[in-house]
Amino acid sequence: MLTVHHLNNSRSQRVLWLLEELGLTYEIVHYQRDPQTMLAPPELRRVHPLGKSPVVTTGDGLVLAESGAIVETLIERFGQGRLAPPAGSAEALRYRYWLHFAEGSAMPPLLMKLVFDKIESSKMPFFVKPVAKAIAGKAKRSFIMPNITAQLDFMEGELGKSEWFSGDAFTGADIQMSFPVEAAQARGGLDDSRPKLMAFLSRIHVRPAYQRALERGGPYGLLS
Repeated sequence: MLTVHHLNNSRSQRVLWLLEELGLTYEIVHYQRDPQTMLAPPELRRVHPLGKSPVVTTGDGLVLAESGAIVETLIERFGQGRLAPPAGSAEALRYRYWLHFAEGSAMPPLLMKLVFDKIESSKMPFFVKPVAKAIAGKAKRSFIMPNITAQLDFMEGELGKSEWFSGDAFTGADIQMSFPVEAAQARGGLDDSRPKLMAFLSRIHVRPAYQRALERGGPYGLLS
């Protein structure tokens, strides 16, 4: 039996979606973020030393962490040819690229923007506030937003080549890329000026497996 250790409003939502796409039976253990720090609860460290989600455990004692590794491993073990291009094909190279791009390139500037947004809005002594806001604002203008803009332009262009990220067929790469694209819409400036990316979101959000994963996972803050 597969068990997903699921943290609310997190990357583990796409693991639930993957399992629904594969039609696998699984259990969910729910964890809630600390409302003040937004960090995962310490109970997750009993499953994996880093105490982060997603984590998937199997009946034979295997503990899987890191979204990309989870997606790739589950498709290799249970996909039976689904959700991954044929080995050695041009699509397989793109598939692997996007599996790594999602967290290696797309998410870091989005996470940095979230951190600096919180710095700007956090409570602090009045004499510190202007300095903190100035530093945060400059970091966003000079580094963070230009990086996000460049990446969104790149993703938009790549989706202009095919319907899905790795080609004409829906794959695990699209599941992996869902989180950064949703995060970009929520806080990175993604809007209708990039119609290919917005169409991608529309396509994934109406998939029955995506909807079933939302029902099982609970409220998903990135969609609000």
